[in-house]
Amino acid sequence: MSDHTASHPAELDWPFFDDSHRDFKVRLDAWCNEHLAHAHHDESRDAVDAECIRLVRLLGSGGWLKHAVSGTAYGAASDAIDTRQLCLLRETLAFHNGLSDFAFAMQGLGTGAISLMGTADQKQRYLPRVASGQALSAFALSEPDAGSDVAAMQCSATATADGYVLNGRKTWISNGGIADFYVVFARTGEAPGARGITAFIVDADMPGLSIEERIDVVAPHPLATLKFDNCKVAAKQRIGEAGQGFKVAMATLDVFRTSVAAAALGFGRRALHESIAWARSRQMFGQTLGDFQITQTKIAQMATMLDAATLLTYRAAWLRDQGGRITREAAMAKMTATENAQQIIDMAVQMHGGMGVKKGVMVESLYREIRALRIYEGATEVQQLIIGKDLLKG
Repeated sequence: MSDHTASHPAELDWPFFDDSHRDFKVRLDAWCNEHLAHAHHDESRDAVDAECIRLVRLLGSGGWLKHAVSGTAYGAASDAIDTRQLCLLRETLAFHNGLSDFAFAMQGLGTGAISLMGTADQKQRYLPRVASGQALSAFALSEPDAGSDVAAMQCSATATADGYVLNGRKTWISNGGIADFYVVFARTGEAPGARGITAFIVDADMPGLSIEERIDVVAPHPLATLKFDNCKVAAKQRIGEAGQGFKVAMATLDVFRTSVAAAALGFGRRALHESIAWARSRQMFGQTLGDFQITQTKIAQMATMLDAATLLTYRAAWLRDQGGRITREAAMAKMTATENAQQIIDMAVQMHGGMGVKKGVMVESLYREIRALRIYEGATEVQQLIIGKDLLKG
């Protein structure tokens, strides 16, 4: 099938969207059909690195990366990120090609802190290059002993007369090894725990910054452990006030957490799409697989779980675009969309039988792609804690 549509048209008639979103979705699908039709299957590290860089350049030249940053003066599509457009982008890209979604998402996440709290100089130096696809960005928060528990961060930034000196490690860093710059969070010690962390922009070629290890995962993406060894960073590279890094990180994640749910929708929707096509064409015992009631019930489950997750995701996106606080709603969307998509894709693999676990078959690729989404930017269990705590606060 040469032409894929990532969303059923009925979804775009929901009140979460206006005509600009509907037009945006039609143009995006057409672009994806033209440019992402032939998936890249070489999963060697060098090939994946090269493909990720190529996709960033492609997304930039296509004008899509300008939706990942904010500020029209800096090459963005608008002065504030349109969360619904951001989600439509990630859902559609994930439907067509998982690595293209990764490439897009990291441009947004890696510059989110700059878009939200950077100085005019920082925005001018970094955002236009990211929006055009000429520079790759990365978000460096996690450490070997500080993942979900950000307060356990050990990477330090010691103040000097003209800036800071960074020492420590960051790991599970997406775009690690190919990024042109990293937004790095380090302990500056103004207060204990999460209150003594500061954010910095560190260019990839800075002395004292090295790639300690490249990390291979089930769905190959550029990932690395970064090492900082007396890495000197100028004061002008600090984002926001000293000691405010945790707020910077959480504000960034609040913007992009809903988009993780949208990416999960894209993977789940592609699994449903593939399953329907397989059920219609697969001949078994003198009829198609889709003629069996058990197949029909599975497809019904998949479609219902997908719609439930879609409603939660675009509710959160719509609320944020109205200026609402969406900590709880974004957590619900991220948790439900990623968990439901995992189940939908597992059902799709089962429905495909032996073909479902053959390398190069779409549902096999989706099975590997979806797993990390239940962990990164806050694991499912963390989302449950966020929701419960928020409800108990009243």
